[in-house]
Amino acid sequence: MGYPSSQASNAVIYLTYGAFLVMGCAVAWIKRKNNFLNSNKTQKAIPLAFNFVASAMGCGILTTYPQIATVAGVQGLVVYALSSSLPLMLFAFVGPSIRRRCPEGFVLTEWVRQRYGIITQLYLSFFTIATMFLYLVAELSAIQLAIEALTGLNALPALIIESVVTTIYTALGGFATSFFTDNIQGAMVTLLLIVCTISMGVYVKIDRSLIESSGLTKASTLGWQLIYILPVAIATNDCFLSGFWLRTFASRSDRDLYIGTTIAVVITTIFLTLVGCTGLLAAWSGLYPGPDDVDGSMTFFVVLLQMPAWVVGFVIVFTVALSTAAFDSLQSAMASTISNDIFHNRLHVVWVRVIVILILAPSIVVALKAPNILQIYLISDLISAAVVPVLFLGLSAKFYWVTGYEVIVSGLGGILSVFIFGAAYYGDAYKGAQLMILEEGLYVDDWSAFGAFVVAPFGGIVFGFAAFVIRVAIEYTYSKVKGTPFTALEKPEAPLTPFADNDETGVVVEVQTPVTEADIDYPTKKNQLI
Repeated sequence: MGYPSSQASNAVIYLTYGAFLVMGCAVAWIKRKNNFLNSNKTQKAIPLAFNFVASAMGCGILTTYPQIATVAGVQGLVVYALSSSLPLMLFAFVGPSIRRRCPEGFVLTEWVRQRYGIITQLYLSFFTIATMFLYLVAELSAIQLAIEALTGLNALPALIIESVVTTIYTALGGFATSFFTDNIQGAMVTLLLIVCTISMGVYVKIDRSLIESSGLTKASTLGWQLIYILPVAIATNDCFLSGFWLRTFASRSDRDLYIGTTIAVVITTIFLTLVGCTGLLAAWSGLYPGPDDVDGSMTFFVVLLQMPAWVVGFVIVFTVALSTAAFDSLQSAMASTISNDIFHNRLHVVWVRVIVILILAPSIVVALKAPNILQIYLISDLISAAVVPVLFLGLSAKFYWVTGYEVIVSGLGGILSVFIFGAAYYGDAYKGAQLMILEEGLYVDDWSAFGAFVVAPFGGIVFGFAAFVIRVAIEYTYSKVKGTPFTALEKPEAPLTPFADNDETGVVVEVQTPVTEADIDYPTKKNQLI
């Protein structure tokens, strides 16, 4: 029971990284003629499923899900697991519509450019890239914590090796390599699920008298709050993760996408629930909080260390695989997003590879000083909850009047709404500012976090509609003063193809075959500001 020897731990960790380096470089060589940035319309359902699984679950799940189980019990764990997995179906339902409107694209921001204009695209790109950078930091922080908890070793060398390994094969092969390695890593994660479940069932002994007294089987105020908070936070935040959109565009057909995401939802829900159950097992076996006052985020490792060293060593391999899968997906997604959004894919592939490398150093530095992993996710979640709602109105022909101006104002207004709410709730502007970064975390005894996730999207919508009213009023006044036609509320002519674009004069080009109303996109003229 306990840690494997330091020699065995080092051998397991670095041989695993070595295996992924060899595999990644081999795949990069085999697929060297493939598109570096995407693999549009090439992938079947099963590979997609494993890729969504690998992209949805980084090493951070080993701390966040057990922690929520110790705080909000069974109710909180089930809500968290379902809230994390079910949003994957968003890509099955929204993805086909985005692909029809933007068949040559491979990330959400490309559709945003065509629908709302270049300024709005850059606005969303900023949040997208910032979100993925935060996830890179969180992933490195999580693997550092996992290695130190399972081996007792200094994890800094492992962080550097993981970053170098994924950077090498991602820089060589791009998205195609990341997609292939995620298939292997996704399958390994499934095997980890089986081994851990059997091992914990054999070696962990539950004291039944602790089940009732723990209170973890009862509903709680926090548990009810999470039913709203987590679906809103995670569903909107997934839209900022370009790795999911790359896989959505990579699906061979809408049917493959639907089947792949459905399988991924099932596997992810089961895996996250079982990982989170280690928090319950720790509480019901007397390991949590224990004599050392163990933190809830550490309960997975506390439970695991009750097992034989060979089981711990086995889990270390799959923990490294889990982290590597998430990390290389984020790296390739960031490179694709930066190339598409900032350089419009005109940058030579060599420089795209350089971008991948440049992402590396700051993520390691920040990870070493990073705060609580869950807080990193929450900051990103709150921003996405403010930005996404009005943005997606543009998918409907009924909201043809929504422009990039409303999208930008709504996102910034949603974030400002959190500050206003916090200042009013606490009666203190400084605490209102702290609420914008959820300084106190999610698991608080008041309604501050819940209120923040309510006002972010709804405040954003209010600001968006207010911006619309102001814009229309200004344009109406201008038309009356200048004697020009008032066109702010006129429905623009539908382009004849879902991928029709406007040239610099605002004239529709690439006119081909008529499409149905459901396929109509309403791009903003490029000679306007937004």
